[in-house]
Amino acid sequence: MAGKRLVYLALGGAGEVGMNMYLYGYGAPGKERFIMVDAGVTFPDMDGSPGVDLIFPDIEWIAERRDQLEAIFITHAHEDHVGAIGHLYSQLQAPVYARKFTAHIARMKIEEHGYSGEEIRTVGAMPEQAEAGPFKVGFMPISHSIPESSALIIDTPEGRVVHSGDFKIDETPGLGEPFDREAWGDLGPVRALICDSTNVFSFHPGRSEAEVGPNIRKIVEEATGMVVATTFASNIARVKTLAEAGIAAGRSVVLLGRAMRRMITAGVETGVINDFPKVVTAEDAQDIPRGNLMLLATGSQGERRAATAQLSRGKYQGLSLKEGDLFLFSSKTIPGNEVSVGRIENALSEMGVDVIDDKLADIHVSGHANRPDLQEMHALVKPQILVPNHGEHRMLREHAKLGEQAGIASVVAQNGTMVSLSGNRPEVVEFIETGRTYLDGTTQIGALDGIVRDRIRMALNGMAVIGVLIDEEDEPLLDAWCDLRGLPELGRSHTDLAELIEHEVGQFLGRADGKTIMDDDKLEDAIRRIVRNTAMDEIGKKPEVSVLISRLAA
Repeated sequence: MAGKRLVYLALGGAGEVGMNMYLYGYGAPGKERFIMVDAGVTFPDMDGSPGVDLIFPDIEWIAERRDQLEAIFITHAHEDHVGAIGHLYSQLQAPVYARKFTAHIARMKIEEHGYSGEEIRTVGAMPEQAEAGPFKVGFMPISHSIPESSALIIDTPEGRVVHSGDFKIDETPGLGEPFDREAWGDLGPVRALICDSTNVFSFHPGRSEAEVGPNIRKIVEEATGMVVATTFASNIARVKTLAEAGIAAGRSVVLLGRAMRRMITAGVETGVINDFPKVVTAEDAQDIPRGNLMLLATGSQGERRAATAQLSRGKYQGLSLKEGDLFLFSSKTIPGNEVSVGRIENALSEMGVDVIDDKLADIHVSGHANRPDLQEMHALVKPQILVPNHGEHRMLREHAKLGEQAGIASVVAQNGTMVSLSGNRPEVVEFIETGRTYLDGTTQIGALDGIVRDRIRMALNGMAVIGVLIDEEDEPLLDAWCDLRGLPELGRSHTDLAELIEHEVGQFLGRADGKTIMDDDKLEDAIRRIVRNTAMDEIGKKPEVSVLISRLAA
């Protein structure tokens, strides 16, 4: 295959947790045929992306090469792997392959954006394979915290590549396929393993989903007030475990939150679940004694509009919490969400609600492989090359060290690092500019467009709007007017800040020469400087300034 190469490139998910999107290419440099693995989102925070709804990978590089993209493969139905497919599909326009449950979720997402849903192609598990250009791709069942999770077995002209996707080694997962050590040991020879790194710093062996049920059941049985539990809506096995604990304790179960109802419905419609406990509506629950209720709520990561957050603020769909009730966080807090989750837990505590999370009781197990499980995966697959993915930089680096210690040629490849998998060792061959795209309302904006940056600056510094009116003789017709947002009304001189700014600008307009008055740019710069300096003297802060200049025609 002289002159051709097999390459790997992450557009998202390598150097961060979430927003997964990976490319595999084969061909002559610059002429490779590509497949994409996953199209995920990450979620905004008020510090770095205020007002933003969702964040996607920047796909400009592959969108410019859309005619080289053969297909898209989705490993599982978590939002950080499938959440962007509908938003970005217009720029990709390649067939999407997924197993039944994941395809169902992907189809709903793409239909929300006006597509027929036929773009999503449902495939079965290995040994079935889908052909896409020079690649043959099979879905290998693997245990995770959502049904029908799959690794991808990618056969290429230069050997077999295994893309683990998110996984754990769990032989009793509750729902979904158990981990099959024998099948994984029979995959070789494997040229490269691209592998989940999330829990590389967890040194104890991973625990099974089956271990959680008895602990939850005991806590719910002993509760006297209303019980509420939150977990990831997509963790259908956990939702089912929680619901069964409620039923076993003689409680009626209520699903709160659209995402949770949607996931359970999808599970039933695709046959993933066939025995989910009977639930009652929130309306009917209001006629049931509180001690006989178990609410299952969305919002385990502190999302402001989710059911959990709304309950912590008072009421959701007519239901409210009281002193003596119990709230279970049957989930792990994703790094970065600690403040929002802590705020909710404290609000619940102030109500007199008892809060139990995974630090107080064994009511959650991770869906990701811990360090010993990663080592077992390395030993089972026996890859020639290891490329850690799905993790922050320190996780990727630690995972690469783990590979090298086992004699596996390893590389740290963050987003934008194109790696050749053709040689005996991975080789970085190119760097691609990558970034983020924000969904802001209904509009997609680039991270470098300045919109979010301006929003942050306004939040940090406040805003002053200053207007002046110039008549046909190029003289100020009226005094300037000023409107302040997010700034104190009074400064250190105890004078109204807006009035003081208006006075200072008015004084400037009275003495400015005609050349400055006639030049909008010069006038705007001078007024902005006066406003910022005045504010700095009075309140110790330079606000963002918007200058409005109106001229009356002669």
